[in-house]
Amino acid sequence: MTAAPPPERPVVRFLDRTSPPHIATLVAVTGISALTMNIFLPSLPGMTAWFGTDYRVMQLSVSLYLGFSAGLQVIIGPISDRFGRRPVLLWSIALFLLATVGTLLAPNTGSFLLFRMLQAVVAAGMVLSRAVIRDMVPVEEAASMLGYVTMGMSMVPMVGPMIGGILDEAYGWQANFALLLILGIATFWLLWSDLGETSTGPRIRFAEQIQQYPELLTSPRFWGYSMAAAFASGAFFAYLGGAPYVGSEVFHLPPGRLGLYLAAPALGYAYGNYLSGRYAARIGIDRMILGGAVLTVAAMALLTVLCLGSIAGPGIFFGLVIAVGLGNGMVLPSANAGMLSVRPGLSGTASGLGGAIMIGGGAGLSALAGWALGLGGGAAPLAALMLACAMAAVASILLVIRRNARLLRG
Repeated sequence: MTAAPPPERPVVRFLDRTSPPHIATLVAVTGISALTMNIFLPSLPGMTAWFGTDYRVMQLSVSLYLGFSAGLQVIIGPISDRFGRRPVLLWSIALFLLATVGTLLAPNTGSFLLFRMLQAVVAAGMVLSRAVIRDMVPVEEAASMLGYVTMGMSMVPMVGPMIGGILDEAYGWQANFALLLILGIATFWLLWSDLGETSTGPRIRFAEQIQQYPELLTSPRFWGYSMAAAFASGAFFAYLGGAPYVGSEVFHLPPGRLGLYLAAPALGYAYGNYLSGRYAARIGIDRMILGGAVLTVAAMALLTVLCLGSIAGPGIFFGLVIAVGLGNGMVLPSANAGMLSVRPGLSGTASGLGGAIMIGGGAGLSALAGWALGLGGGAAPLAALMLACAMAAVASILLVIRRNARLLRG
């Protein structure tokens, strides 16, 4: 008696919404999510002057965005499990377009910050692209597809600030949000035309997933991996909140050149991801996390000393910050894998909670960076904050290593 053949994989037809989406569509929707976060960073000092406010207030456009994104990390997956990937993604992009129009028409700082926060709904694209891939293909193929999507997404932080700086110099800060509006319209059309519904299983209620949270939140190892990821990425989010001010007000860089410098961590992040892919399985995720965090500590300690001695110019400052990206590239893949391994049966819940902890912490650190720089002292407060984050990441993974050793001893 012969075994039944496996079910045929659905055929993907580009721009046919009766079939699963093309990989290009998933790259586009994750790309605009990443671009929205950082394209306008070179314009922050100019926007501060435009709205007649303080930099610490305008910098909330980063931290509020990240905070709203953190909340979405928890709820957007269960919402799509309940109502489907296609309608949730389409509604998310539609709301993003309305929020983007609001940022362009905002008459004052408060209304701009409100619409900027609402722009974070576009983060649904980053979250649900992973869910769509899991719906489409078996586990062994999902890693490959996620690699292509991540590769496309990782290029955006490199070019986003550069594009933003050039547009700011040529047309003013509004040009960045006008570009986001145009790209958002194109993304909505692409999703409408190409994204077929991929969630065909039973609809899961949000309450059912919430009931799984206590099992994770009482696990020391889950907290250890989550905090290692949160503090490692917190150094980068602090950079996002403070580097535009440092570049403009401390080093007096024009927006175009500032945009080029702001892309520095993305170079390190790309290489850090390469190191993770090549060596994490060989040396183990705990040692990979520890190595990335220690590297960041060493670089940020040097940067803090140089900033306190008024030795660090823009080349030294942004050059050493490449280590933050490199450390994140080494830490985050392994820390995320560690989160999911604590309770394998709750991997989806762990992903949502871990992402919320990471981005929520980043929102707070981004706001803290803006506040600290407002106190004076040049670039040193930002360097010291990034150093503190990296040291906390080292402490977090050392606690995990200790816990794992205790479990092995029984």
